[in-house]
Amino acid sequence: MPSPLPALIIVDVQRAFDEWEAAGKRRNNPDAVARIADLLKAFRTRGAPIFHVRHEGTKPNSTFLPSCSGYAVKDEAREQPGEPVIVKRVNSAFIGTDLEQRLRARNITALVICGATTNHCVETTTRMAGNLGFDTSLVRDASWTFDRIGPDGDKHSAEEIHAMTLSNLDGEFARIVTTDDVVASLKSMRQ
Repeated sequence: MPSPLPALIIVDVQRAFDEWEAAGKRRNNPDAVARIADLLKAFRTRGAPIFHVRHEGTKPNSTFLPSCSGYAVKDEAREQPGEPVIVKRVNSAFIGTDLEQRLRARNITALVICGATTNHCVETTTRMAGNLGFDTSLVRDASWTFDRIGPDGDKHSAEEIHAMTLSNLDGEFARIVTTDDVVASLKSMRQ
């Protein structure tokens, strides 16, 4: 029988992104980590499943190497005892990990995804979740990205990239929701 409560999947809320900002990279959604803390509180209060995803860099200069300060999780998103940590080495939390097996073993059919960055690991994980048949929601105000330069030298703001990523995912791979939507939905669910 499917689990009545969704699982929260928190992607890569690690200190490396703080280091990127300190180095001058500009991001959107400055309150995203606070919204992730709100989601964690709501899921913990309901006893709903939570899975923390951590990126482990594989290149020698990666800020996500376990030996680097950037690998650490931000305090607001730190796991509590009993909350599993899934370590990934590519963009998707489903590739090279046992995340799907863990979800299926617990009969979890609905996922709520948040974290960093919207157009990389969050997007890839969301696309795969949708393709694997999970009822997937992506939390727009609990995810963020950074400004980027395109292949033609065009500058794209974090806000534009975030909005386009959400547009690409909406309806086909996931529902795009807010933290308030998720918290209200959790409160109304029977367990």
